[in-house]
Amino acid sequence: MKLVRGAWKILVGIKDALVLAAMLLFFGLLFAVLAAKPSPATIGNGALVLDLNGSIVEQPAEADAFSAFAGGSAPVNEFRLRDVVRALDKAKDDDRVKVVVLDLDSFTGGYPAALNEVAEAVRRVRDSKKPVLAYATGYTDAGYRLAANASEIWMNPMGGTLFTGPGGSQLYYKGLIDRLGVNAHIYRVGKYKSFVEPYTRSDQSPEAKQASQALYGVIFDQWKQAIAKARPKAKFDPLLMTPDAVVTAAQGDIAKSNLDAGIVDKLAERIDFNKRVAEIAGSDTNKPAGNFNTIKYANYLAANPLPTGGDAIGVLTVAGEIVDGKADTGTAGGDTIAKALFDGLAKKKLKALVVRVDSPGGSALASETIRRAILEAKAQKLPVVVSMGSVAASGGYWVATAGDTIFAEPTTITGSIGIFGIIPTFENTLAKIGVTSDGVRTTPMSGQPDVIGGTTPEVDRVLQAGIEHGYRQFLNRVAGARKLTVERVDEIAQGRVWDGGTARQLGLVDRFGTLKDAIDEAAKRAKLDPAKVHAVYLEKEPGWLAKLAAQWSSGDDEEEAGGDVFARISGDRKAVFARAVGDMQRLTRTSSIQARCLECAGMGPALPSRDDLRVMDLLLARFTK
Repeated sequence: MKLVRGAWKILVGIKDALVLAAMLLFFGLLFAVLAAKPSPATIGNGALVLDLNGSIVEQPAEADAFSAFAGGSAPVNEFRLRDVVRALDKAKDDDRVKVVVLDLDSFTGGYPAALNEVAEAVRRVRDSKKPVLAYATGYTDAGYRLAANASEIWMNPMGGTLFTGPGGSQLYYKGLIDRLGVNAHIYRVGKYKSFVEPYTRSDQSPEAKQASQALYGVIFDQWKQAIAKARPKAKFDPLLMTPDAVVTAAQGDIAKSNLDAGIVDKLAERIDFNKRVAEIAGSDTNKPAGNFNTIKYANYLAANPLPTGGDAIGVLTVAGEIVDGKADTGTAGGDTIAKALFDGLAKKKLKALVVRVDSPGGSALASETIRRAILEAKAQKLPVVVSMGSVAASGGYWVATAGDTIFAEPTTITGSIGIFGIIPTFENTLAKIGVTSDGVRTTPMSGQPDVIGGTTPEVDRVLQAGIEHGYRQFLNRVAGARKLTVERVDEIAQGRVWDGGTARQLGLVDRFGTLKDAIDEAAKRAKLDPAKVHAVYLEKEPGWLAKLAAQWSSGDDEEEAGGDVFARISGDRKAVFARAVGDMQRLTRTSSIQARCLECAGMGPALPSRDDLRVMDLLLARFTK
């Protein structure tokens, strides 16, 4: 009995210790969040630091709480586009902000339209005669799009900048699929609808190549024009067209060649850059050299909240992949977005609606769910204006057809009017290991689609007919919204992707403008003064656990720095592997008719999606034990 009592006491002690540890962890995390909460009272004179160690997006994805607390890979940081622009526009006229610092060492980019909007905001600060200083070990194309508008561009002398332009290799899996014996049944409409090509071909089709060359050519020309306007004296062409000759002439010193060409203004270590900032912003003499008075980005946003005066204009955000059902922020769940709109309409305080679309598409069913919800706003006599962000293609354009007028940017990626479906079957894969299937059918549809025995010709014809019907629906939606004939829409559709400028010429877009321009237009259509309205963002708010996870992750000091060319190549290897894993996952999980754009992904941030990285982490954990 003494032994039993002793064991019991030990178990009770272990239980009490675990409970105490859990309580300490909980209250420790709670204290950390409360202590880190941005406070307007902390804003003083100094340098507003935009440490963009991640990508610029329309809507940041909700942090994965369990992954963060379990010690998984740090999530990719995402900065909300409208927040970055708001901070810069406020800083322009704020006497407390003595200088704006752009830290682009770990910047992973963004879509061209988003980069252009931030770059213009940086330029407005510079034009106000307030200094803007940029620093990086080496600038990417995306990072330099922002830095070019700074007053001073600094770079580490051990680094260097080489511009690449859009484009590059796309992975194709046909050989692997054949080797594994997987039979990918593809049902599609649109000769330019290239999303399925990685699963059906070993190379890019001539049609897809033609469309990509046209799109990338326009986007790259716009990038070059913007850079030339921001840095008219810099010599970019040699570095773009003959980089080997430029670097060789500089005896391999890429940084010096950048300085000689006027691409950067100063080569210096970070401590020297910090001292330069301190000359403008001031510093604390009691701290080590290189410190300067800092205004944190999060604190500055908290001190400058969104306006709330005047009439309310609803802004419905459709950002990320469009999926069926519910989804967290950063992914456009059809039911989630519809509910957010219905909740906003139920309050009966909205005077107009702006639909902000920043999506490469996804489920056709979910896209229609969102479109029908927007029609409910029109039924309540609300003007509806669509504002296209960086990308509004395929399912994103399907949603846009509900608007009265469509705004876009010249670099918005849009179009891709076409749909497809994928069903993989594994009869050949199973046969390789001696597994076969058999059974009795009462109709051609019995047990179909059969992922273990393959599809029948009748099923293939039925599914293809369904896709063709969905395509006709898509054409009719566009024709009715854009006042075009179905035949004309079919000519410019076929799954082809367009830049915003060409889309406007084709009649797919009405006007150029930002989200602010769309809100102003919505106010005018509601017979309101644009200066006397405010935006109400109809979005699902992250839960408290997700906010806690985001705060926990933001304190991770093990982020990968920008590094030199070789360090970036190392990061690219991880991105390619993660993309391959994600592509194979999408082959098996695609569960509905899809209206999605392949080319869009190549124009966005340099890193893969969070889902791709999460799957890759699981695989690495499985095979490295």
